[in-house]
Amino acid sequence: MTTRAEIAAIIDHTLLTPEATGAQVADIIAQADRLGVCAVCVSPSRLPVRVPEGLALATVCGFPSGAHTGAVKAAEAADAVARGADEIDMVVNLGLVKEGDADGVEADIRAVRRACEGALLKVIIESAALTDDEIVAACKASMAAGADFVKTSTGFHPAGGASTHAVALMRATVGDALGVKASGGIRDAETALAMIEAGASRLGVSATNAILAGLED
Repeated sequence: MTTRAEIAAIIDHTLLTPEATGAQVADIIAQADRLGVCAVCVSPSRLPVRVPEGLALATVCGFPSGAHTGAVKAAEAADAVARGADEIDMVVNLGLVKEGDADGVEADIRAVRRACEGALLKVIIESAALTDDEIVAACKASMAAGADFVKTSTGFHPAGGASTHAVALMRATVGDALGVKASGGIRDAETALAMIEAGASRLGVSATNAILAGLED
C-alpha cells in the first residue's frame, strides 16, 4: 500500500477545529470527494451535511477530553447517527484508564456502542498520554465493548499525537479483530507510510493534500 490512490482510500479527511465554518466544512467535503478518500470527519454540530455517494461521514463524540459521562457520550452518538453520521470516533475516559478501571472503561465504550448500532465505532485512546500497559488495557476494553477500531489520538492533547510505537502496540494487541487508526501529527507522506508499516489501517489527517502530493500514482 504505497500509491496515492491506495493511501487516499484509508484516509479520514478531517476538520475538527472549533472555529471551522460551514463554508470550510463544505470545502473539505469537496476536497474529500476530489481526492478519493474514505471518509470526511467533522464536528457533530455541523451535522447534517450532504456528502457525495461513496464518501463516509464521520464525527466525534466526547471530544476532545473524553471526560463526559457515558450517558452524555451515548446521547451525542445517537444524535449524530440520527443526523447522518456513518462513523463515530469517541474519546475514551482517560481517568478511568489511568485508574486501571477496566470495567468502567468498557462500560463507557459499550454505552456508545449500543447508542450507535449500525455505525462504525472508533475509540480514541489518546495513546501519547498512556503507558504501554494502559494502551494495551484500553485496546482490550475496546475489543470487549464491541468497537470496530482503536485510534491513537484526538490531535488536541498536549502529550502529542500518533507514534509508530503506539500503533504497533495497538495492532499487536487487537490483531486482526479491530482496525487501527493513526491520527495526530501526520503531515507528510513519509510519516503516513511509517504509520501504515507499523499497523495502521486508517489515517486521520487534515494535511491530506500534502500527504498525497508526496506519493506516486
